[in-house]
Amino acid sequence: MNDAPGYLGERKRMIREQIVRRGVCEPRLLEALQQVPRHLFVPREYAESAYSDGPLPIGEGQTISQPYIVALMTDLLGLQGKERVLEVGTGSGYQAAILAYLAEEVHSIERHAGLAQGAKAVLQRLELKNVTIHVGDGSVGLPAYAPYQAIIVTAAAPQVPQPLLDQLDEGGRLVIPVGSRGMQTLERWVRKGASFTPEEILPVAFVPLRGEFGWHSDHHFGIFG
Repeated sequence: MNDAPGYLGERKRMIREQIVRRGVCEPRLLEALQQVPRHLFVPREYAESAYSDGPLPIGEGQTISQPYIVALMTDLLGLQGKERVLEVGTGSGYQAAILAYLAEEVHSIERHAGLAQGAKAVLQRLELKNVTIHVGDGSVGLPAYAPYQAIIVTAAAPQVPQPLLDQLDEGGRLVIPVGSRGMQTLERWVRKGASFTPEEILPVAFVPLRGEFGWHSDHHFGIFG
């Protein structure tokens, strides 16, 4: 693994200055952020910027999210270690790697086959064997492995896709950016029987969720996701 001491120092600085300073302090999550070499999940030309306080392009019009947003969204899932998690939007695989340290089983779905293959290769290199990468329309979820105790969506939807709510387990949490083009609100939905309780967290701007229950235009609009 290409994890020089300098990169470890960058990760520790990222956690201290970007994550803990903004109020995300869950010990297991901080340990996962320290263990996962974020620079392996970005194109080589961006490796020196991998731990900076912002998103980076990864190809196909997609981005790797800002470290704080990754940490916050993961924290909102409230993972205890035994969950089956669905991630919609694998991208580079960084978020999936973080989830792999915190949950028992992770399924991640990506519409771009090239990104899915790249993510799978890095996850295998890191020997994270509890993550399965799927290629397909993430807006419809992955019913074959439902129910999920947690679902995280790393692209913005015009509204919460009903299939994702349907695939939540009792007490399950869905974290997703929802809103109009260019600006959305990060939301957490919790299932209680047949009802769902939403909570607005903060304004965000993500690349669009494509698919049957996402955006249909080819216009890309997010900058922070």
